[in-house]
Amino acid sequence: MFRTSTSARRQSGVTLIGLLFWAVLLSSVALVAMKVFPAVTEYRTILTMVNKIADSGGTTVPEIRSAFERAASVEYGVTSITSKDLEVTKEDDRVVISFAYDKEIPLFEPVYLLIKFEGRSTR
Repeated sequence: MFRTSTSARRQSGVTLIGLLFWAVLLSSVALVAMKVFPAVTEYRTILTMVNKIADSGGTTVPEIRSAFERAASVEYGVTSITSKDLEVTKEDDRVVISFAYDKEIPLFEPVYLLIKFEGRSTR
């Protein structure tokens, strides 16, 4: 009733080497993502702070810098930029605050990831 073939059937599946390859690849991507996430979060926080300060109506550079220092002392994790790094200009009778900074993220001892952040107030 059951027919058994004399030749072995072709097996399919994941080999141990294939499994290890995908595990190493996914672990590496997860490691980079975990190290980059705090830097991106800090950038988004700085951008939010700059937009809030630009909307608050400060007109002089010292007022804007002191407002940024107050906001930075309240916000957790803003360490990459200070008020001296802000560039304050006026465009069409509105204050525009811009900034730029580099963030080095150590991946493993001789390898670093460099991210260049820049932003400006949108309003």
